[in-house]
Amino acid sequence: MGVERLPNLRRRAPTPSLPGKYVDPFGIGQAFREVHHAWGQPPAFLWQRMEHLRGDYLRLWVQGWQRLCGIEVSDAVPAVPFDERFQEAIWTEHPWFDLLKEYYLAHTRWLEDTIEETPDLPWKARRKALFWARQALNLLSPSNFFWTNPHALFRCFVTGGLSAIDGFNNFVADAQKRDIRMVEDGSFTVGKNLASTPGEVVFRNALLELIQYEPLTKRVHEIPILIVAPWINKYYILDLNPDKSLVRYLLSRGFTVFITSWKNPSSEMRDTTLDDYMLHGVLEAVQVARAIAGTSQIHAVGYCIGGTLLTTLLAWLKRGGDWLKRDGEIPIGHATLLTALADFSHPGDIDVFIDEVSLGHLETAMQGQGYFSGNAMGWAFRLLRSNSLVWHYVVRGYLYGERPPPFDVLYWNTDTTRLPAAMHAFYLREFYLNNKLCQPDGLTLAGRLIDLRLIDQPLYVVGTEQDHIAPWKETFKLCALVQGPVRYVLATSGHILGVISPPVTPAKRRYWVGETAGQADPETWRSGLPDKQVGSWWEDWVSWLGKRCGPLGPPPSMGNEPYSPLAPAPGTYVFDKLV
Repeated sequence: MGVERLPNLRRRAPTPSLPGKYVDPFGIGQAFREVHHAWGQPPAFLWQRMEHLRGDYLRLWVQGWQRLCGIEVSDAVPAVPFDERFQEAIWTEHPWFDLLKEYYLAHTRWLEDTIEETPDLPWKARRKALFWARQALNLLSPSNFFWTNPHALFRCFVTGGLSAIDGFNNFVADAQKRDIRMVEDGSFTVGKNLASTPGEVVFRNALLELIQYEPLTKRVHEIPILIVAPWINKYYILDLNPDKSLVRYLLSRGFTVFITSWKNPSSEMRDTTLDDYMLHGVLEAVQVARAIAGTSQIHAVGYCIGGTLLTTLLAWLKRGGDWLKRDGEIPIGHATLLTALADFSHPGDIDVFIDEVSLGHLETAMQGQGYFSGNAMGWAFRLLRSNSLVWHYVVRGYLYGERPPPFDVLYWNTDTTRLPAAMHAFYLREFYLNNKLCQPDGLTLAGRLIDLRLIDQPLYVVGTEQDHIAPWKETFKLCALVQGPVRYVLATSGHILGVISPPVTPAKRRYWVGETAGQADPETWRSGLPDKQVGSWWEDWVSWLGKRCGPLGPPPSMGNEPYSPLAPAPGTYVFDKLV
């Protein structure tokens, strides 16, 4: 079976940016000026907040004297249970370090609460000021400085100063790399101890390589699975090691699996559009998978931005186009969406980077480079969780003198990719800023209006409870936007580890799962379910897939006449190191 020729696309020029360069590209100063101005209007409210802080001072003064006198009392301002900065007992048992911690927490919470309660201030300005204030407060934590970190002082004493020397060497090594390392250099090699599942590249174009994996069972389900990986990072998060590989798990359960490995774009790809990613990327991969498997339909899986684009493609296909159909069928019979947004009205903390001023600055920078740097993207996401993704490694590397751990997920996280200027500008502006994807006919891609209400295929949708990139309550909104049946899973953990959740003994994960029946409110949906189920949602997913992917039979060949193998997995695009 051949693949229909895709229509030529007219290149869309990058979205015009605001003129000039900005001293404050993220509007930090403006946000704080607005907070300052708002608090200056009703001085009575500010006086009440100052009185609250004075009360905290008094309680801490009393607590300090009680601890010095040997009286056991509870912390007036206790650290939250999951704040690893102050988990060691010395932060409570030693009067000096306890008081230092308590004053820091009191000031932190007072300032955060004060900004949160700012009167007559738009929600977005308040959120932005709070985010950047929290970055400064996280920086000033006493745990981040040698002389106010008891564990750093103790470690230096017992090692005779060697930990301080090691910490300085770590600092120098990071300064040379202009980064704060999260993983030891040389710990992992793609194709050896990462992305090692056997397979072949069966298709390659300017945007992607398509990998087909060798079967692990003698019989496989008729309908193949195509995984659309995000192009913000490299695909092998879904094929880390044999114990964590979602790809290998599907193969072991009798499925034929294809996956997209995206090209790391250079400046020559500056004009590549989201239309191109959808048609010359995802849709061509769909057509190749159909051709090799000899089926009229496939099951498609989209992760993160890959899931958002897959959702868009499903709606695009429903607008017609007989040249895409075979036997009157849409080529994607059903789909799985992993932590993918369709409604961007409240996209989480990343919203602090999305406004007209910030996008204007970003578009100006991208027009010069032709792309958005992978390092810049990585640091933006690290700032969303700066205590765990920045200061944790500063403390352990520079104050404790520890080497970064050999953690495969962190290695993948640092293996960043670029994003083409035209695609990224369009995506941020039309999806995040203007939120047009969820609006009926609000968005036009490849000459067709996009209406998610046209999607009637069965969907399996996964959100994760602690996701700060695609909050689960936002991913749930898709359930009320489509016509087809939706089975929704809410997994514990976050954007990565909630998805990479293989079955293990004893079970480490939990999840809620159930049909949504058009339910619009996520908490109402969750409250109507039994308690969390023990184990991995992968097992529920495979059961759902097995009912829809056809009977078992011989596996298809590795490639075929039009699509003969080009290179062994993991291919060539995954090794591009342009950042």
